Amino acid sequence: MSSKEKRKAALQHKLQQLRDVTSSSALNKASIIVDASKYIEELKQKVEGLNSELGDTESSTSQNDELPMVTVETLERGFLINVFSEKNCPGMLVSILEAFEELGLDVLDARVSCEDTFQLEAVGGESQKNDSIDAQMVKQAVLRAIKNMD
Repeated sequence: MSSKEKRKAALQHKLQQLRDVTSSSALNKASIIVDASKYIEELKQKVEGLNSELGDTESSTSQNDELPMVTVETLERGFLINVFSEKNCPGMLVSILEAFEELGLDVLDARVSCEDTFQLEAVGGESQKNDSIDAQMVKQAVLRAIKNMD
């Protein structure tokens, strides 16, 4: 088999593969290539659509990430407070501790990380003089303290 025949056979094989991938029913080279071009354009549109959806998802997610996540669980005598924020702001810990003080919560135990993100896990015990605090009040006070920092 001559090199010309090998090239022709290789080209025919590649055109057949292109027909298969693009689900083309064309028989001549030009039509197969036109179908492949249309197929590529469809793929580009799908990719742009997916990238657009991904961009929308990321922007809504990143907006939510900026807000701190605060959870408060009621314990027998006090609360377990967890705060997580993607961004750490100077003074955030102080602001949260001041909110605890205003509520009359004594910090019995706490773990804090302020490296890149802000994480706080604290056990706040109610002082004897104030027993009308609930978990929602604690959560709102912490969120207010963080919001007032901005």
